[in-house]
Amino acid sequence: MSHNFFAYISRMRYIVRWSLMRNALPENIQEHSHMVAVIAHALGVIRRDVFGVPCDPNECAAVALYHDSSEILTGDLPTPIKYHSAAIRGAYSQVEALANEKLLATLPAELRGAYEPLLTGETQARLHDLVKAADKLSAYIKCIEERKAGNNEFLSAEAQTRRWLEENPLPEVAYYMEHFIPAFELTLDELGTIEE
Repeated sequence: MSHNFFAYISRMRYIVRWSLMRNALPENIQEHSHMVAVIAHALGVIRRDVFGVPCDPNECAAVALYHDSSEILTGDLPTPIKYHSAAIRGAYSQVEALANEKLLATLPAELRGAYEPLLTGETQARLHDLVKAADKLSAYIKCIEERKAGNNEFLSAEAQTRRWLEENPLPEVAYYMEHFIPAFELTLDELGTIEE
């Protein structure tokens, strides 16, 4: 019997993000999920190694890889609609949960237990704040890249996202903002080459 889970996951590349905005650098949810996983892993390392709080960075990365997987079935609802009201946000959360349950059902029964915590379970809930922060950091980096490409369409989103990040109480976010975000403003020449 054939199972469809990974065929669905591979379709993440067809779901375009920022659909209401003109993009100089188009982004799909597969690319976005990769960057969120990289950042979530880094935040987990920072939590563990800088702040001494027990954390599994690999678990953070795995949850982040699948954080938008429901959008394979739902599409990417534009932010102004998704967050318009508590009622819409609640209804959309229910739709996301249903989509994740449908995805889980496309796995063989013996594998569902490994993926359920990443999509809908306790692990996903426990790491929600860190993955959400990684998601916002990825969005902020996207805004920086669009501005650097000469696209002013993202200036408002950049300011709003930066404000959210600066107000975020997680020390891992402040650490990432201080130590890593400035490099995203640099050109390749300014970043320099990796010296031997």
